[in-house]
Amino acid sequence: MSGRGLTEQRRAGVLAHLSSLPGGPGNGDLGAHSRYFVDWLANCGFSVWQMLPLGPTHEDLCPYQCLSVHAADPGFIDLQQLVEAGYLSAEQAIPPTDLSRSELLNWRYQRLRDARAGFVARHGQNGKGQAQGEEGQAPPPPPPPETNSELRELRQFRACHSHWLEDYALYMALRRENEFRPWWEWPQPLRDRQPQALEEARERLGEELNQVVFEQFIFFRQWAALRAYAAEKGVLLFGDMPIFVAHDSAEVWAQREYFDLGADGQPLSVAGVPPDYFAADGQRWGNPHYNWQRMAEDGFKWWLQRLETQLELFDFVRLDHFRGLAAYWSIPVEAETARDGHWEPAPGHDLLSAVAQRFGQIPLVAEDLGIITDDVVALREQFALPGMKVLQFAFDSDSANPYLPHNHTADSVVYTGTHDNDTTMGWYADLEPWVTERMHSYLGHPNEPMPWPLVRASLASVSGLAILPLQDLLALGSDHRMNIPGVAEGNWRWRFEWEWLPDDLSGWLWELNYLYGRV
Repeated sequence: MSGRGLTEQRRAGVLAHLSSLPGGPGNGDLGAHSRYFVDWLANCGFSVWQMLPLGPTHEDLCPYQCLSVHAADPGFIDLQQLVEAGYLSAEQAIPPTDLSRSELLNWRYQRLRDARAGFVARHGQNGKGQAQGEEGQAPPPPPPPETNSELRELRQFRACHSHWLEDYALYMALRRENEFRPWWEWPQPLRDRQPQALEEARERLGEELNQVVFEQFIFFRQWAALRAYAAEKGVLLFGDMPIFVAHDSAEVWAQREYFDLGADGQPLSVAGVPPDYFAADGQRWGNPHYNWQRMAEDGFKWWLQRLETQLELFDFVRLDHFRGLAAYWSIPVEAETARDGHWEPAPGHDLLSAVAQRFGQIPLVAEDLGIITDDVVALREQFALPGMKVLQFAFDSDSANPYLPHNHTADSVVYTGTHDNDTTMGWYADLEPWVTERMHSYLGHPNEPMPWPLVRASLASVSGLAILPLQDLLALGSDHRMNIPGVAEGNWRWRFEWEWLPDDLSGWLWELNYLYGRV
């Protein structure tokens, strides 16, 4: 499905990251609660589930600075399905009590090691389809016929994803061996990927590499089952793809030629945004910029492979910071703030042309928030990509404000707020009185309490797709927001409980979706 195709039929959906679901130890996962959530969406008349990037995160848990653009976070794997597959015992999948979130995550990862041991024991294989046996001894007997299909599936997965999976597995194994330091602090032969050092590492860390591959295999298998279940219920999965890549990531380490780096692996320039109303010094994100000339030389192969992986997971994807495909803010690496940056043109037209040629339709939604120039609008419109409208941005100026509902267009996605915004209840509580009055006047002085007037305005909008954060449907305040930009600690941890959903909420939401033509 193309992004424009997504908005041709009126739909509504909910924004809730997989980690926010109940049930799993430490965070939500691909277990039964993910299917319960799909059921709930369908019962409410929603046909889209939007979530944040699924990649493995650094210690801050930020899904927009992942360790890989292809890999998924193994912390989302459902342990109960590993019990049902015979890789874990039921007792192994019961978490200890009174563990902190980080301790629960570490417990999860250990269970995944136990699961691979169970997989190896079940199949008599080492994860590559090779029989194990002590040196000088005959290998164990072949696995029973019914397990051969799993071995074939693992081999096929490894072969199909080899263009990223082998480098990612080695990167993660070396990262663990080097006490989780970033790759540019590794020994120089490994930092610079000298062939002999890499070959020795593959031999030395073979079991760890197989563990990483096994975890990705299990995640993608469980995800495929969830996606098939969602499709049966008429629910599309909507992903999110950051435009930039974390410096400490498998792709920057393994494919350095695609990034603007020096000989030591350090960026020559970094990403961010210029000073604006919200940040006097701008924002210095620190991601390395792309070497766009090198990417164009092979027809943007790196980007096409990245999108292929995302479309294996999602029906369509939001591209975060879309304006960076028209021009990007380049900050000298030595600059302390973004003030010293400058605009550089980006080959967005050529890239999107390659995407259109490869996929036929472009399955993207453009995150076009903030100060958007005419060239960004022209690029989005040329490739028929839906943009975004956020109602929390709509009421602090005049009638020309592009986020006001009367200025929406059918080829857009409307939100009450996003993962970076306060909840609508928190936002409403902090409004200046004149903004509150303007909003009440615009909405016809509604009698319903917040957040329902804004929810109704989203659903009534002509935008083809309306997305509502789950926190807004539960009328939750600021202490339930997902992220506070610029604050380093405490983000990305929000979870809900089923008990928070009123018994009549699904019926009420179905009536609203039906009323506004979104069922």
